[in-house]
Amino acid sequence: MASFVQMALRGSQFLWTFLTTALIGNVIAEAFSGNPSSINYAIFVSVFCWIALIYGGLATVMESLAIPIALIVMDTLATLFTFIAGVVLAAGLNVHSCNNQSYIHSNHLTNGSHNPTKRCHELQASTAFFWFLFASFLGSVIMGILSSPGTGIGRGVRRGPAMSQV
Repeated sequence: MASFVQMALRGSQFLWTFLTTALIGNVIAEAFSGNPSSINYAIFVSVFCWIALIYGGLATVMESLAIPIALIVMDTLATLFTFIAGVVLAAGLNVHSCNNQSYIHSNHLTNGSHNPTKRCHELQASTAFFWFLFASFLGSVIMGILSSPGTGIGRGVRRGPAMSQV
């Protein structure tokens, strides 16, 4: 049966993935002049996280589906992708106030919507949620490595006789 920590991490990942998908999807839906590649990358990361989350969630509940190396690889890729998405969005937004009209009309991420203030708020919230999602997936990677039977990290010291003593 799945551990409580793994279930809590998957629940947290569900929440943050749901929020980032909804916010970035709304940013894309309200754009009138296309979207920068960083926003397209953010929706790619959200979709990839859904795939990793669905497989990881099913593997957590039904252990017969769990392939430990596949879980570690998918969680590691999701961790890396969410880190990059968080950095890219934060760097593109430049941490300004969304009430600064000259900023939201000159920034390439916030400009492109009929309501740039709303778009700015959604992108700032998405950036924060990507960082929370990064922490959740990092926890899954650590738990996966520690509980994987093939890594040797979570097993401790070997006890018993060596093969030459048998």
